[in-house]
Amino acid sequence: MHTAAHEAAQPSRAELRRIVVAIVIGNGFVTYDFTVYSFSAVIIGNLFFPSSNPASSLLLSLATFGAGFVMRPLGAIMIGHIADSRGRKAGLTVSLTLMTLGTWLIACLPGYASIGHAATVLMVLARLMQGLAAGGEIGPASASLMESVAYRHRCFMVSWRGASQGAAAFVAALVGASMTALLSPAVMHDWG
Repeated sequence: MHTAAHEAAQPSRAELRRIVVAIVIGNGFVTYDFTVYSFSAVIIGNLFFPSSNPASSLLLSLATFGAGFVMRPLGAIMIGHIADSRGRKAGLTVSLTLMTLGTWLIACLPGYASIGHAATVLMVLARLMQGLAAGGEIGPASASLMESVAYRHRCFMVSWRGASQGAAAFVAALVGASMTALLSPAVMHDWG
C-alpha cells in the first residue's frame, strides 16, 4: 500500500544510484558465473568427470550444472529467510559470498588428474553453492530495488535486476566465444 510515510523515507538520488549499481553488479555476477559454467561444460566434463566415453563426461558435467538449478528453490527459501530476519543487505551478502566461494573454488580447483575423486566432489559442491546463491539472490535484490523508490516507480526499478541478468548472460557468452576463438583447445583445457 502506498503511504506518505513511505514516500518520505525514500533515499536521495545518489543513494538510489548506489543501491541500483550495487544490485546490478551483484546480480550480474551471480548470473555471469552461472552462465559461464554452461559454456565450459565440455571442458569441465573432460577435466572433472573423465570417462572413456566423452558423452558420459559431458552428461556428468551437465548433471552437475543441473544440480545448481535443483538448489535454487532451497537457496530462495534460506536466503529469503535471512533477508527477512536480518535485512536485505545481509541476504544479498550471503548470496554474493556463496557465489564468490563457489566460483573461486571452480577457478582454483585442480582437475581429476591431480586429485582424483576429490576434484569431482568439490566441483559438485561448488555448483551446489552457486545454485543456492542464484536462487537466494532474486528475492532480496528485487525487494531492495522495489522498496527503494516510490510506488509508481517500482516496476521500472525492479526491471534493473532482469536487465542485469540479460546483460551478464550476454557478456558470459562473449567471454566464452572469445576464449574459444582466441585460445587453442590445448590451452583451453590447460588453463582457459
